[in-house]
Amino acid sequence: MGRDLAIDLGTATILVYRQGDGVVFEEPSVVAVHAGTGRVEAMGEAAWARIGGDSGNVLAIRPLRHGTMTEFDMTQAMLEVVVRRASLGRFPKPRVLVCVPSMASEVEKRAIEEAVRFAGGKGVTLVEEPLAAAIGAGLPVHEPIGNLVVDIGGGRSEMAVVSMGGVVSGNSVALGGFDIDAAIAEHIRTEYGVAIGEKAAEELKIAIGSAFPAPGGKAAIVIGRELATGNTVEVKLTEAEIRQAMSGPVKGIVDAARRTLAEAPPELTHDVLETGMFLTGGGSLLRGLDMLLAQECEVPVHLVEDPTRTVVMGAGHMLEHLSDYESAFQLVRRRQQR
Repeated sequence: MGRDLAIDLGTATILVYRQGDGVVFEEPSVVAVHAGTGRVEAMGEAAWARIGGDSGNVLAIRPLRHGTMTEFDMTQAMLEVVVRRASLGRFPKPRVLVCVPSMASEVEKRAIEEAVRFAGGKGVTLVEEPLAAAIGAGLPVHEPIGNLVVDIGGGRSEMAVVSMGGVVSGNSVALGGFDIDAAIAEHIRTEYGVAIGEKAAEELKIAIGSAFPAPGGKAAIVIGRELATGNTVEVKLTEAEIRQAMSGPVKGIVDAARRTLAEAPPELTHDVLETGMFLTGGGSLLRGLDMLLAQECEVPVHLVEDPTRTVVMGAGHMLEHLSDYESAFQLVRRRQQR
């Protein structure tokens, strides 16, 4: 029976693939912590429900920021819950394959390894996110062909040209869906003197956010708190206004994708000009982003079928065939738990 796990440790969402069973866990990367004791009260959906509400002594914390671990103890506690809920209890401790940012430092890799180990993982294998994304997208990563993958997450975007089982060239920028949400909230604060929460900003992005102009612009109303009076007020916003508000982080992501293509070896760039760019991650669902990338990078852009699960499905495929991938691909096997 399958018991080993593949984990996509995202800034916004943690997804877990269990060997033989597919994706068995998908919840927000949030922990709810008691302000007085520091004890973890809840994680995932239960903790996310407390964000923006009157939670008294309970604080909602994201222990991962920009795709890296900022709160080791909180990440460890969160992973303990994840591993426990995703594991089959009657089996020994699982081996764990974890996706890491392609530009992660050795210190960051060790921190992830330690957190997974303390959470109950027996042995840890690390794989670069763009490689897992390319496999999840069904690209021929083992062939001498250049495949350009752009994975836009909540706190980080990864762009890489993958060929012959490894990342040939790439960029990793600390920009993602949360930065777009923050840009919307900042615009409303600056222009209207009204504060809104991150949930409201995200809802606006989903409702009328777009990266590329489209006919028949929409509008939406958001409820926030007027900074001058503290009163609850409504603000009406247009699609064009939100697009302008988001333009900073969106431009940063597009520039990094264009730079990745420019820095790739010429023979692989030629492949990408023919096959195009493959767009994954929750941030890729922003309307019009594929059209903007196609225009700015001058390559065809394909949005993969299930962008939020592409990385974990690729990692799961690697887990199912781990011995083959370890011998043929650039995987890093971390030391076993002592």
